[in-house]
Amino acid sequence: MMREVSMMLKAIHAQENHEAAAQKAKAVADRLKELKLSRAAEIVENGVDETLAYMYFPSQHWLRIRTNNTIDAFNREIKRRTRAIGAFPDSQSALMLVCARQRHVAGSAWGSKRYLNMQHLFDQELQAETDREAAV
Repeated sequence: MMREVSMMLKAIHAQENHEAAAQKAKAVADRLKELKLSRAAEIVENGVDETLAYMYFPSQHWLRIRTNNTIDAFNREIKRRTRAIGAFPDSQSALMLVCARQRHVAGSAWGSKRYLNMQHLFDQELQAETDREAAV
């Protein structure tokens, strides 16, 4: 059932907006209950708001917010470098290596890339303000 459940969970996050995703989550929870996976259904019902929080932001930001690829890449780089050294004489030297690498990343092209285009967020805020004024 692992594959079927995985596909159901992915379908929740493939929805176009928060409302549709919440409805899909409810349907998935109901289906999990039918499959006698009540604990999994309970987890979906209780955690859906947290996992869909990224959908309150502009859709252009969704991929960046819901994944942690940048952090994972940095952690892989640290792991690669620490394995190359092997054993550190003390924890301070390990910390110095991590900090030096972090300073390098922050100063290089990788650290200067724009992660999110904030104009989308400003546009969303402006649209919400315009909608509030029109409602008055």
